[in-house]
Amino acid sequence: MSDGLPPLRDVIAAHGLAARKSLGQHFLLDLNLTGRIARAAGDLSVGTVIEIGPGPGGLTRALLDADARRVIAVERDERAIAIQSEIAAAYPGRLQVIAGDALEVDIAGLGDAPRRVVANLPYNISTVLLLQWLRRIDAFASLTLMFQKEVVDRLAAAPRTPDYGRLSVITQWLCDVRPLFNIDRRAFTPPPNVMSTVVQLIPRPQPLAEARLDVLERVTAAAFGQRRKMLRSSLKSLGNAEALLSSANIDPTRRAEELTVEEFCALARSAAT
Repeated sequence: MSDGLPPLRDVIAAHGLAARKSLGQHFLLDLNLTGRIARAAGDLSVGTVIEIGPGPGGLTRALLDADARRVIAVERDERAIAIQSEIAAAYPGRLQVIAGDALEVDIAGLGDAPRRVVANLPYNISTVLLLQWLRRIDAFASLTLMFQKEVVDRLAAAPRTPDYGRLSVITQWLCDVRPLFNIDRRAFTPPPNVMSTVVQLIPRPQPLAEARLDVLERVTAAAFGQRRKMLRSSLKSLGNAEALLSSANIDPTRRAEELTVEEFCALARSAAT
């Protein structure tokens, strides 16, 4: 990387950017890995790249070095905002920094389409952020995200596996889930307790099957809330479970983990009538 900026460890020292547990911070300092993430995001020369929690800016620099036309970085840590300002000066007109909490920023409305989110997400809010973005998934061309490996396992899980659950159903209903590569905990400062995985979510042109998101969320919450029980028992909170299952042509003795995404959609359609 030939941006003339100092090494990330020097940047961290100069700005006193010790990672804060309260912000879920684990900094990725290996520029080979940040470059790999940026390349995995595809052609960044059009539209807008949105990064969440850039910290010392390793991924930000990699995205700009990968010819991102415009990067918008959302950061709530004032120490990191100062670092982003220095990166912006090295890449005039291509980096915009928004000081704020990603949970409160309308990410889907930032910049011009196509929008690509590329981020090493703060672990403590990663799934909450994802669920927010899934509700506006049509605003994005792709999401290239780093999570704890166990979260990606859930996103990509197939029926009849232990990791299959609500997050699997909702995400796969709306997106093609593509786990890309793992990153060892030792690549981070400080090292997290678990392995991390980069995953790419490509929004489907149309959801996998017809359903209303709010109803699908309600159905999956009931079903997986008591995943060891038969559906005729776990879905009682939705009303007449037997009638609901019969309408969707689903055997009431099956359990939540046995149903495909399409079958959950059928249940959601029955529950919405």
